[in-house]
Amino acid sequence: MTMTDTIAHIPPPDDRRGAIVTVASGKGGVGKTMLSATLAHALAFTGAKTLLVDCDLGLANVDVQLGITPVHDLASVIVGETAFEDATTRITAGGEAATRGAFDVIAGCSGSGALGALARAELARLRHGLIMMSAQYDHVIVDLAAGIDPAVTMFAAITGPTLVVVTDEPTSITDAYAFIKVACLSARETGSAPDIRPDIRIVVNMAPTPEAGRKTHAALAHACANFLGVTPVLAGIIPRDSCVRDAIRHQVPLLARHPKADAGAAIAQLADALRG
Repeated sequence: MTMTDTIAHIPPPDDRRGAIVTVASGKGGVGKTMLSATLAHALAFTGAKTLLVDCDLGLANVDVQLGITPVHDLASVIVGETAFEDATTRITAGGEAATRGAFDVIAGCSGSGALGALARAELARLRHGLIMMSAQYDHVIVDLAAGIDPAVTMFAAITGPTLVVVTDEPTSITDAYAFIKVACLSARETGSAPDIRPDIRIVVNMAPTPEAGRKTHAALAHACANFLGVTPVLAGIIPRDSCVRDAIRHQVPLLARHPKADAGAAIAQLADALRG
């Protein structure tokens, strides 16, 4: 079985609001931001107009990983100093002049305060703003903060699929389960039907082998099915790849610095599945 065989097909959105994909994790250190940035880059390479939003105001690092210094960020949007569309920074593939592979970023602001510190009305306005902003793009990737803060799970249920990133570490699996549990409860509280289920899909990152990745997903899916009544599908397996660390260290997008990296190829497959 190849890496392609492990990718679940993700239906295309029925409307432009469905173009939003949130990327979450139960704990930090699982490569969520790298996945989000590379996924946005891979989608942009297909010609899709793509926006990456760093929705972590406590420990934001999309700008660090991509080596950019934005003039405006999400914090300035929240306080009303900047409109969403004016807070974007254009990323080109490795600084190339060509527009192929270019995408927009709305950076977070590390240390400015977590989303959980915002009032519910502010969170609702931010959530609404992201939905409205998505009408200008083919795809919007929202990189959420790690953990199960209510504000995080509120954004996880914004629309479209939520990719939960997990590794084979036991703490990652248990924390991912906790996130899925809270996300399901949050969706039921805010949804129009009591049995509503969020569209949660699992991405196993830094997998030593495809088989190990499938086992990690199976363990998490089994627990979710037994105790939550949901069985999140496997969206993709991203192999452990030294090219990832090198790209992060040099603050260059993975697909720009290492176009043939195994991890990049797997994320490109995930992008294809998202496009339908």
